[in-house]
Amino acid sequence: MQALLESILDEVRPLLGQGKVADYIPALATVDPHQLGVAVIGTDGSLSQAGDADVPFSIQSISKVFSLVQAITHQGEAIWDRLGHEPSGQAFNSLVQLEFEQGRPRNPFINAGALVIADINESRYAAPVLSMRDMVRKLTDNPHIIADMVVADSEYQHRSRNAAAAYLMQSFGNFHNDVDTVLKSYFHHCALAASCVDLARAFSFLANQGRCLHSGNVILSPRQTQQVNAIMATSGLYDEAGNFAYRVGLPGKSGVGGGIVAIVPGRYSLCVWSPALNPSGNSLVGMQVLEKLTERLGWSVFAPVVCP
Repeated sequence: MQALLESILDEVRPLLGQGKVADYIPALATVDPHQLGVAVIGTDGSLSQAGDADVPFSIQSISKVFSLVQAITHQGEAIWDRLGHEPSGQAFNSLVQLEFEQGRPRNPFINAGALVIADINESRYAAPVLSMRDMVRKLTDNPHIIADMVVADSEYQHRSRNAAAAYLMQSFGNFHNDVDTVLKSYFHHCALAASCVDLARAFSFLANQGRCLHSGNVILSPRQTQQVNAIMATSGLYDEAGNFAYRVGLPGKSGVGGGIVAIVPGRYSLCVWSPALNPSGNSLVGMQVLEKLTERLGWSVFAPVVCP
């Protein structure tokens, strides 16, 4: 596995520099686009990594999975009264669909849906920022995980579109807390910094029927794990989820920080990171890495899995 990861990174390095970092968040505009890392953790505890796999980066929308898991653990099926689990087919920050469907977001991974989840968690936790940080620390087994305050503040200063979505949902009765308070929590979640190794480890429970590999703690039931993986497979890559299913064939979740996590159910959790994005907001080189990896190992959930 180690040799394969290094070989694939060598193959895709000529693509580094293509794409564009997320410059609409000023604090991310200065990130070096030539960085590239990948980490793979097996359900047997094995770790393989290559490139810049230990370099922390802004996890951005990957945090939406953690928020969803939090909401599921304290609200269960009740969360689906306020949002759906259908693909959007629209940009992650689109307001058009939200207006048309009367303030009920399509899924928890578009921004509007993630804001509803953040609103649900705001009602539950006395300190949502700290509860999320502590959850991610436990899942990564890294007590040093923190939010990058420069990134969080940068996102807050450019909050207009997210605020518009929140106020629109509030006008339909689907947002219960103070909008500004929820936005600050949401941006702190997005600004958490973690490495490929951290995130591959954090997502191991989704490859292990809901049980965290290093702690043994049950995070979700097997049924809930299946459901979260299903939503990742259909909605985790913004409006490019179909292309990701076609090319990679795994449940996944991306962030505009350039990270993509993916799950091989029952076998592996993995994370790839390269900051430059394609037009859909997903890591351009990261997509190539995952496509080559799943093709060579037969990891697609739409085909028989072949172990290396």
